[in-house]
Amino acid sequence: MNINATLIVQMVVFLALWWFTARFVWPPITKALDDRSKKIADGLAAADKARADLAAAERRVEQELQQARAGAAEVRSGAEKQAAGIVEKARTEAAAIVAAARKAAEEEAVLAAQKAREQLRDQVATLAVAGAERILRKEIDAGRHAELLANLKNELK
Repeated sequence: MNINATLIVQMVVFLALWWFTARFVWPPITKALDDRSKKIADGLAAADKARADLAAAERRVEQELQQARAGAAEVRSGAEKQAAGIVEKARTEAAAIVAAARKAAEEEAVLAAQKAREQLRDQVATLAVAGAERILRKEIDAGRHAELLANLKNELK
């Protein structure tokens, strides 16, 4: 055999093998490599997106916690103001009740004093008439007796 013929046959076999590899073997390999690199790139993008979403979620959680704290402080402040208002209202009502009770007691004392004065006047008038009757030892008529008592009451006022 001739070296040229061997070389030509080897070139034909190499070209056939190259064509077969380029046509049937290399496309699935490059496709698999491209798919794998795309999956890796998608995974990295998803990881970056997940990190960004996590950071955004942490910011939202922190903001909501701050809002909840502010709301709780506002509710606590409102409750304290309401409690102070209730206490003040109770004090005002208690003062009004005490003042009313004091006024009623004073009025009752005034009425009791007036009643006692009237009873005392009646007793003094009765005693005066009895004393006068004993002194004079004579009977006074009823009309005159009532008139004397009325005059005596008026003088004692």
